[in-house]
Amino acid sequence: MQEIGEIMHLASSGRVIIRLTRPLEEGDYVCDESGRRIGKITELIGPVSSPFASAISLTNNVKKYVGGKVYFLDEPVIKRNKSRRHRR
Repeated sequence: MQEIGEIMHLASSGRVIIRLTRPLEEGDYVCDESGRRIGKITELIGPVSSPFASAISLTNNVKKYVGGKVYFLDEPVIKRNKSRRHRR
């Protein structure tokens, strides 16, 4: 897991604005320190020397992450099996 920047603010459109410290690509997922996905990068904005990213929030409570560090997972996230009740 690599630190990629910090969340600057929540835009009026509902997207999260992230100041990047290393380059990423559109479609990459950003996570918090525990590995939980926070958002998906949709657009890279600003100059190449100090880029920003616009990301779609994947959590309902994104306001608690504003000002916090965000990370990029090198390895894919292991999905947990969700148990479901089957009707017979």
